[in-house]
Amino acid sequence: MDVALALAWLRASAGAVAAESDRLTRLDSAIGDGDHGVNLNRGFAAVVATLDGTPPDGVGAVFVKAGTTLISKVGGASGPLYGSALRALGKALPPGPEVELSALVAGLDAGLEAVRKLGGAEPGDKTIVDAYRPALDAFEVAVGSGSDLAEAAAAAARAADEGARATAAMRARKGRASYLGERSIGHQDPGATSTALIFRALADVSAI
Repeated sequence: MDVALALAWLRASAGAVAAESDRLTRLDSAIGDGDHGVNLNRGFAAVVATLDGTPPDGVGAVFVKAGTTLISKVGGASGPLYGSALRALGKALPPGPEVELSALVAGLDAGLEAVRKLGGAEPGDKTIVDAYRPALDAFEVAVGSGSDLAEAAAAAARAADEGARATAAMRARKGRASYLGERSIGHQDPGATSTALIFRALADVSAI
């Protein structure tokens, strides 16, 4: 992955979040504060504006800057969670304008660990983790078997989507949705859904 692709991924993520903002808000209205789509859309728009203004010259720096922007611009849980994930991803990458896939695997793992530490969530809790964990696992397996970035990203996107859809059958154990108890069952988690959108964005730009 080089700087151009990292920037393309974040721009594509912003576009996907903007296109699905209303859907994300509807999902969040059922089990949360109803602001996930609006907040994340505003945050990623700020990320794009910041990166377009002064693009960093290193892949890691791209993600650190994006994460810092999300944390500073987005309220609620989504800003700190996604921002921390991107900052951890960026900090874990070696310096330079290009990184190997093995380094990207390690960076994505650091991003997931940041989310887990901040939110205390594990797989099955009906959160971002339920899309992120399977996506990372699929990406790592694909890279380990010799797949290129496009193939690994496509596998991650499929796994993230399956993970997000699986949250509908779960009872929420973290976040505001957990207050609903059994009533949270039957609703797809908005955070897992937006996470799947972000991994799909990576697959889309990697396939070009």
